[in-house]
Amino acid sequence: MLGRREFLQVACLGATSLGLAACSGGTGEKDTQPEPAATEPVSVRAAALKGPTAMGLVRFMSETDAGNLKDNDYSFSILASADEVTPLIAKSEVDVAAVPANLASVLYNKTVGGVRVVAVNTLGVLYVCELGDEVNTVSDLRGRTIYSAGKGATPQYALEYVLRQAGLDPDSDVTIEWKSEHAECVAALAEGAGAVAMLPQPFVTTAQAKNDQIRVALDLNREWESACEAAGQKARLITGVAVVRSEFADAHPEAVDAFLDHYRESVEYVNGNVGEAAKLVAGYGIVPETVAAKALPACNITFVAGQDMKDQLSGYLEILHGQNAQAVGGSLPGDDFYYGA
Repeated sequence: MLGRREFLQVACLGATSLGLAACSGGTGEKDTQPEPAATEPVSVRAAALKGPTAMGLVRFMSETDAGNLKDNDYSFSILASADEVTPLIAKSEVDVAAVPANLASVLYNKTVGGVRVVAVNTLGVLYVCELGDEVNTVSDLRGRTIYSAGKGATPQYALEYVLRQAGLDPDSDVTIEWKSEHAECVAALAEGAGAVAMLPQPFVTTAQAKNDQIRVALDLNREWESACEAAGQKARLITGVAVVRSEFADAHPEAVDAFLDHYRESVEYVNGNVGEAAKLVAGYGIVPETVAAKALPACNITFVAGQDMKDQLSGYLEILHGQNAQAVGGSLPGDDFYYGA
């Protein structure tokens, strides 16, 4: 029996005697399509902060370390503060980095479009804590001293917005003392009568493990959303995002998209498998397993990309810009800031 190609060749030879047009395969050569060139693996260097942003990446990191991801050459660094990330981006020593949401906009302005945001990775992680049971609403903060770290970043802008929307003047109705480290806030909380501390997860859980008298009084994520709703604004409280160097994104869009696919899968795994994720978190030295197991559900780790990311983040940045333009680098970023939107 004739194969398909032989049949086509015979049919076309016969067709020429009938004056028909040229037929595919009539030359006797194989009718083949060129195979697409194999994509070479790309080196993708990523950095995350020691906290929820790194916690959302642990599955991705473990799969990389196990050699299960072959599409690109991924490497990860876990850093202590955002101050360490900024120079690495400026020197092109990392390609993708998890940074505070407002810092992404600042970097965009400073580098004249040199970075783009690729995903929202962490929503609100801030909680107002106290020793006692006296603070149950934002209004209860009137006259109190609030200890917090994060001046000039999300903690400051989120706290001040929530206070103002509740009718409190951050400069006169409360006393805000900014500390350099969260541990200082906990120490001050224990010493100051009537004081409260605003702490992020997973540090809240770490502090409670050392002092079980510390109580979460207010979830700033919920207070933010309530304040926005009352003000007729639509903006979620966003703590962290992932950015990519624009030069890298232009040169390797497939690698960026692959990274985002793995990132999404990692976040879904972490949120859906808290026990196993906690072991990975501890394995990477982020926080102990017992702390991670309790803190992960309150870390609001997420993955939002594309148009949804733009809608959520742009609204958040607009509120910050309205409070203090320098919080976002002087001006709101352009549409090119939002990758894939």
